[in-house]
Amino acid sequence: MSADEKLPDTDKPWPSDPQPGVDVKVPADTSKFRRTGRLLGFGVLTVLAIGLAYGAYRSYQSHEAVMATAQQQRNFVPSLRVATIKPSDDVINLTLPATTLAYTTANMFARVSGYISKRNVDIGDRVKKGDLLAYISAPEIEYQLAQAEATLLQNQATVRQLLANMELARVTDVRNSPLVEQGYVSALNGDTYRLNLKSEEEQVQAAQATVAAQAAQVEVSRQQKEYQSVVAPFDGVITQRNVDVGDLMQGDATSGTFMFTVMHRDVIRTQVYVPQDQALGISPGVKVVVRVPQMPDRTFPGTVTRIADALAPGTRTLLTEIDIPNPEGELQPGTYVTVELHIPRKTPSLLVPAQGIIFNANGMQVAVVKDGKANIQKVNVTRDLGTAIEVDHGVAAGDQVILDPPVILHDGQKVTIRKEPEKPPVPASKPAAH
Repeated sequence: MSADEKLPDTDKPWPSDPQPGVDVKVPADTSKFRRTGRLLGFGVLTVLAIGLAYGAYRSYQSHEAVMATAQQQRNFVPSLRVATIKPSDDVINLTLPATTLAYTTANMFARVSGYISKRNVDIGDRVKKGDLLAYISAPEIEYQLAQAEATLLQNQATVRQLLANMELARVTDVRNSPLVEQGYVSALNGDTYRLNLKSEEEQVQAAQATVAAQAAQVEVSRQQKEYQSVVAPFDGVITQRNVDVGDLMQGDATSGTFMFTVMHRDVIRTQVYVPQDQALGISPGVKVVVRVPQMPDRTFPGTVTRIADALAPGTRTLLTEIDIPNPEGELQPGTYVTVELHIPRKTPSLLVPAQGIIFNANGMQVAVVKDGKANIQKVNVTRDLGTAIEVDHGVAAGDQVILDPPVILHDGQKVTIRKEPEKPPVPASKPAAH
């Protein structure tokens, strides 16, 4: 700063007129300006103090509310619904799908070759044991039988001739034996008589064996002739027919012509595979109820008659066979049915409503009300029935289990049992006026 330049005189009031190049009019009285600034600062401090006080008050109120809520939660006793745990029934009702089978089924094949000359039955016909179903015409079998019988007669005649020769040889040997001893007949002749008798005996035995063989051949021919008549092996119904009059039959034990199928259906069989957890109570005599979906108002009682006595390794199931009386023929083989088995329970268990199960990191649990407190107990589930769970330990019959327990429910918490409203009685229906 140069010497010629002078500092402004601070003791002089500010000029009231605007200076050149300055748009703001500066008050000439600075004390008034300072007083205004002090008032403005005091106001700001006052507002800030009030805001801080209000914030502290709100924080105190929130803290008090939290403490009150916590105290209410500590003192809150929830009112909860409960259900009484009951023991499971003595009988397990198990329903499984199945298909009906005829009690006995016979697929009949031709045993002789020939032509069908007679057919007496068709599909759906009921037959009795021994009824003629069809006749196979085979004249050569009759000729073979006649030849075998004639050969048998010839062989029998040969045996009789040989028996006569043997008797003559025996008599000759008996008469000459004393003469040989006395020397009237040479020893050579005596040996001839004795060995001739022995030869005749052997020939008789061989001829008798031939007769026995030929008699067996006659029986074979007769059996072949009987096979010409195809008869029902048991009482039943014809369910399949594959031949007609004039058809050529090929007789063979393994590749003969398939002729008929006969089924005995006065008793119907069915097979089911019982899971391992119910197989323990299955035994012959267990009662069964069979239902057909197309006959909703009809049930068919049955009985377990046979079991495999061994579980299938792949499925862990027990093959079970059931007999169902069907005297009226209402059930047909090959029908889809549902089988309800009434299995006696071997191990006791308890029924817990599914609404009472608590599942978390601790496993399956239930909350039981005892002495006005909730006791959380672990249970072992043996079977899931959907709306109920079967358990074998952890609770006892008569315990009151909490239904739909709150998430915040803890062991030992005080609870009260909510009383369910009583259902109004159902008014009795009035008899219809006639």
